[in-house]
Amino acid sequence: MKDYLIKAVAYDGYIRAYAIDSTNTVEEARRRHDTWATASAAMGRTLTITAMMGAMLKGDDRLTVKVEGDGPIGAIIADGNANGEVRGYVSNPHVDFELNDQGKLDVSRAVGAGNVAVTKDLGLKDYFTGNSPIVSGEISEDFTYYFAVSEQTPSAVGAGVLVNPDLSILAAGGFIVQVMPGAGDEIIDQLEKHIAELPAISTLIQEGHTPEQILERLFGDTPFTILEKMDVDFHCHCSRERVETAIIGLGNDEIDAMIEEDHGAEVECHFCNEVYRLSEEDLRQLKN
Repeated sequence: MKDYLIKAVAYDGYIRAYAIDSTNTVEEARRRHDTWATASAAMGRTLTITAMMGAMLKGDDRLTVKVEGDGPIGAIIADGNANGEVRGYVSNPHVDFELNDQGKLDVSRAVGAGNVAVTKDLGLKDYFTGNSPIVSGEISEDFTYYFAVSEQTPSAVGAGVLVNPDLSILAAGGFIVQVMPGAGDEIIDQLEKHIAELPAISTLIQEGHTPEQILERLFGDTPFTILEKMDVDFHCHCSRERVETAIIGLGNDEIDAMIEEDHGAEVECHFCNEVYRLSEEDLRQLKN
């Protein structure tokens, strides 16, 4: 089954919610980057949240997320758009530890202390960039804090990843619930109660819960309206044509140096690990 997310509203529009099954998307990222278990969890949670944040955009808008802590995995980079396309990587994919005191992957130890930055390209002259400190390194809490501090939108963010013994992804998914201006204390109290009672999101996905059923657990008996259902996948925008365009932009002198010194060129995309190789003849054809 394809990964997908849903957008919904409840409580007469005072609550906005997103839920996602991102298992295949995270597995594709893990496969491409050969991440070990703890790194997979950190990267997978970030990709999952980025996909939902992308769904908050419109048209050709896109965003880039950077979780940069001082832990051993280094920076986690992800970007997404309004069409359910997401991609990402972690600086050091081969990081794993023993389970933490709760018997879970020790993502906090892998991430460390640092900063969360979100840059949005809204098709305007200037970019919007929001920043907030990493508060736990568990990713979900860090984005909950980001929404409150940088976007002034009270939110509950949950994202989880389960990893198989062979390091493949067993389950991944998440939710974002946001409180709109004017929501009463009774609504907030009900939501907080349901969120506190919610099992681990990755466990729900493993048990076969759909995004719709996750929201049913979050809202209890309160009805909600699904506004949109969107397919989600790992999608990179790199291509041989883009690589060639970038090399042309270097100028003939640099291309000549590639031919004489390297006898060709090899370009690797950080986001998807795709490698593009150009021969000497390929490079000659790019010269003006």
